[in-house]
Amino acid sequence: MNASQGLRVAVTGATGNVGTSLVRALSQDPDVGSVLGLARRLPDLTLPGVEWGRVDLSHPDSAQRLGSLLTGADAVVHLAWRFQPTHDPVVTWRSNVEGSLRVLDAVRTAGVPALVHASSVGAYSPGPKREPGVNEQWPTHGWPDAAYCREKAYLERVLDTFELRHPQIRVVRMRPGFLFKETAAPEQRRIFGGKYLPGVLLRPDLLPFVPDLEGLRFQVLHTDDAAEAYRLAVLGDVRGPFNLAADTVTDAHSLGALLDARVVRAPVPLVRGALATAWHARAVPASPHLFDAVLRLPVMDCARAHEELGWRPRYSASEALTAFLRGVVRGTGEETAPLAGSRWS
Repeated sequence: MNASQGLRVAVTGATGNVGTSLVRALSQDPDVGSVLGLARRLPDLTLPGVEWGRVDLSHPDSAQRLGSLLTGADAVVHLAWRFQPTHDPVVTWRSNVEGSLRVLDAVRTAGVPALVHASSVGAYSPGPKREPGVNEQWPTHGWPDAAYCREKAYLERVLDTFELRHPQIRVVRMRPGFLFKETAAPEQRRIFGGKYLPGVLLRPDLLPFVPDLEGLRFQVLHTDDAAEAYRLAVLGDVRGPFNLAADTVTDAHSLGALLDARVVRAPVPLVRGALATAWHARAVPASPHLFDAVLRLPVMDCARAHEELGWRPRYSASEALTAFLRGVVRGTGEETAPLAGSRWS
């Protein structure tokens, strides 16, 4: 790093949910001199100190381009991830797993001293649903039937080897819960509900009840808070994994209070069967395998991020969920292809 110019940080997946928040946070940091945002499609988004580069990690020929793009970077934040098509896991494997391998190889060949990798709570093996939750030593074997978890867990093993072979590279793994913000809501609605689900149907006053399912306890986080944790990891000297989540756990009762809706106990097989039928009919993109995984995800203990990273979330879980619901109804988006607003607001 040139001390007079500040850090140069490259971010893959820079036009997505976390990416847009992170490049903004980095562009406003006086210790960061420049940010290179990498994505499959260049955005119509201008931010001070941010330049954009196009790269599709699923293509084998992207490795050489990545190497030149990352030359001179002080840190790489790897966020790029493809959630669909859920009916063709080979496509997501090529993008998410093989693409990540290309990023790691480019980091190594370009001599980048720090890598911050986006893992997930989905990498964890099934675990306890009660506080205080599991720390970062909990096994990361995922739920093997869900492609998302399988891919996240596989990359944890890849990073284990990468760290052993290249101890000179500082590797940080972020394992956040579910991430929400207003401008990412249209994308998330399309990912899980499909592009033809009108946002107005998700108005709280139109929801008759919230199903209380066994195992439905999960953690969320406002995306801007996750971006702050990534920023701290880039600027600091920490290594290893960090759990990230808001301070309270979300369940059916907290959702019912947020939505002013009745909470009704529902059998898991009935709900899963309905989802599986809709998924097999290609009526919704959210797979029943991911539903199975969510009901098994452990609650996380975020003490390490608080103590070693110096990170605390600014937003509560209910504030993050409220922002998501507001974005779904309004169709709020951003000037990037993944986060484009919706005409269904």
